[in-house]
Amino acid sequence: MTSPNRPSKPDGQPPAATTDPLSLVRSRGYAVLLLIAAVLGVPISAAAFGFLALVNELQSLTYTDLPKALGFHGTPSWWPVPLLAVAGLLVGPIVRYLPGNGGHEPAHGFVPSGPTPTANLPGVALAALASLGLGAVIGPEAPLIALGSGLAVAALRLTRKSFPKQATAVVGASGSFAAISTLLGSPLLGAFLLMEMSGFGGAMLGVVLVPGLLASGIGALIFTGLGSWTGLGTYSLTLPNVPHAATPDAAGFGWALLIGVAAALLGVGIRWLALSLLKLVKRRRLTATVLAGVVVGVIALLYEVWTGHPASGVLYSGQSGLGPLLTENAQYSAGALVVLVACKAVAYCVSMAAFRGGPVFPSMFVGAAGGIALSHLPGLGVTAGLAMGVGAMSAAMLKLPMTSLLLATLLLGQEGLTVMPLVIVAVVTSYVLTLRLTPPPTTAPATEQDAAVPRGG
Repeated sequence: MTSPNRPSKPDGQPPAATTDPLSLVRSRGYAVLLLIAAVLGVPISAAAFGFLALVNELQSLTYTDLPKALGFHGTPSWWPVPLLAVAGLLVGPIVRYLPGNGGHEPAHGFVPSGPTPTANLPGVALAALASLGLGAVIGPEAPLIALGSGLAVAALRLTRKSFPKQATAVVGASGSFAAISTLLGSPLLGAFLLMEMSGFGGAMLGVVLVPGLLASGIGALIFTGLGSWTGLGTYSLTLPNVPHAATPDAAGFGWALLIGVAAALLGVGIRWLALSLLKLVKRRRLTATVLAGVVVGVIALLYEVWTGHPASGVLYSGQSGLGPLLTENAQYSAGALVVLVACKAVAYCVSMAAFRGGPVFPSMFVGAAGGIALSHLPGLGVTAGLAMGVGAMSAAMLKLPMTSLLLATLLLGQEGLTVMPLVIVAVVTSYVLTLRLTPPPTTAPATEQDAAVPRGG
């Protein structure tokens, strides 16, 4: 196939790069890329749906069905401790011995990288399944992005045809779009996440975005169809019964500034601790990963014993816990919410240092719990507090301001539009302060892990 980025040459030599994005879009090769993105969007989104269904089944099996089968009435409060130790026993060897180190280090966040090498796919999938399925405080978005890009490129290679590097990169990105098409609640949110982390701008943004959006739209249809057919749902982030939000006032803008500052300080602290722990984990990967699992389990145990609320509030990514947290917020005292924020944040640090997954959902949950806790004080409503907390904390951990704004507002539907001005102030404050407080990155040699999946700093 002729690359949409490069015209073919009759002598077979590498063609010169096309500099005009508009002529690139008009080329026949670009139309072929769109067709490939559409076709690959179907199996890749189906594979992503199966991955999320398997994670959900593992969580139910290990934390609900297994204790019941062993004769317990309900899940014992100590249950997460041995289960997360088992998670460490599984993840450590995968990271140590399989190609690709089980994927990227979640503590690094997101930055652009190439498609996942095919040899790395088993390690990425297995490490994520063990981490997510057994309760580590980590999200599924990074493994899905990696698996989507890797599967797309692997499918291209099955054709046994030679594809230019730029065309392969676009197809790989389209696979990532399809894999997370509905995970964040909307194909638009997944597209913003991938495009903002890619660093593309100007006319080239549209060149890469169009195939990705096509794959994402098809992926959303596949997720919806499979969810309806299986009765499992779409595994999409949703918030039912969002309370009414009052029109923003001066007090609300004051709270936006305070929440932005608090989120930046907490986010920088979380990342610093996670990176510090990562240095220790790398020295003794096998034993340290098991120990990390035990620590996360003990934190969940202490939270349940201390507050009387289920340990599931601390465990997992927090994606499925956001809705119940908002709906049942009246059952949480301000003190219990503060303890929840502290326990979730520390478990998040430890999980990012040792396990495999993404940073998005735990940061959203920490921000939401913190915002709801602050709503116990005068001048701040529950919905506004949650929205500003989610946006500001996401900005601090992801360093993607537009994605963070959309995560906080589209999630709340009509009420999100009402509080959007407050969220903007909170996100901008958190983002700018985070950048000011974060040391400049140091140049490090590329590793096999760096080439495996998108990562960040």
